[in-house]
Amino acid sequence: MERVYNFSPGPSMLPLEALSRARDEMLSQGGTGMSVMEMSHRSKAYLEIIHGAEQLLREIMSVPDNYKILFIQGGASAQFAMVPFNLFRAGRADYMQTGQFAAKAIDEASRFLTVNVVASSKDKKYSYIPELDKSKCDPEADYFHITINNTIYGTRFTTGAGTSGLPDTGGVPLVTDMSSSILSEVYDVSKFGLIYAGAQKNIGPAGLCIVIVREDLIGRAKPGTPVMMDYKTYADNESLYNTPPTFAIYMAKLVFEWVKARGGVAELQKVNEEKAALAYGFLDNAKVLRPTVAPRDRSIMNIPFVTGDEALDKKFIKEAETHGLVSLAGHRSVGGMRASIYNAMPLEGVKALVRFMEKFEMENK
Repeated sequence: MERVYNFSPGPSMLPLEALSRARDEMLSQGGTGMSVMEMSHRSKAYLEIIHGAEQLLREIMSVPDNYKILFIQGGASAQFAMVPFNLFRAGRADYMQTGQFAAKAIDEASRFLTVNVVASSKDKKYSYIPELDKSKCDPEADYFHITINNTIYGTRFTTGAGTSGLPDTGGVPLVTDMSSSILSEVYDVSKFGLIYAGAQKNIGPAGLCIVIVREDLIGRAKPGTPVMMDYKTYADNESLYNTPPTFAIYMAKLVFEWVKARGGVAELQKVNEEKAALAYGFLDNAKVLRPTVAPRDRSIMNIPFVTGDEALDKKFIKEAETHGLVSLAGHRSVGGMRASIYNAMPLEGVKALVRFMEKFEMENK
């Protein structure tokens, strides 16, 4: 069957090279005579996989030596609780509310500590990144949390002159959910106390979460924190305290190899910016279709757009499928359309989408 261009926000498309490699090694990985899914996580063969994945990620993201990389199950949603459990000191944290997942993180953290929402863009349906009034920040907060890229609403914290850059948190550790933008553009890891990212967008299968945490933030978990929710458990045992998600980590390693072979994150960022510019370049001048995000804050991973007519939106999604362009429906909470163009989406896929947009515009004036 011919493969389609899959614009799903997650689980999303993976690099064909990584999928092909996994297919070829499905029955016998590395000459072991068994699949990765069958081998012991304590075996020499698997230790090479998990340690190799860690070293590759450390290399392609330039992770400093004083940070630990942890492989944890439960996706990013489990981190909504693990972060407040592990960074607990005064029992207070600052959060910026920029989308649905940021709101979920706030709700979960509120179960364990006092949350101070220092800025929100809920007033305009999360279509922009709000300005931060530093006077509202708590200089004694346990941490400051942002969702750096908002999958549903297509906004992101950007860096550079005149943009909504990362908040200046002083000595308060900056924590981010990087699920939908990790490996898509270059980030200075040292600016963050902790980064977490669900794998199912730019890394691999759903279920795995990557946590990159500064070492001084490990070992200060709230008393009574369950063993399996304590970062120290994973750091002390190289993410092997119990059976990890072995196949997901193996797939992540293949994707990390693919990123490195493509020239690293900086090269992928160039392609991602080109893809986003192509899509927005059309939408900004379209008559029927229109983008929904403030230009300054646009994500290069998730591009939402609408016609303004629900029936016409549904027509767009249905007809797009006949052209091999699938999973373009917007999130159920907002409707419309959304094109998620993660690393594995080739430039040709975005060009095909724009060609279809042009056709749709001509036929639906």
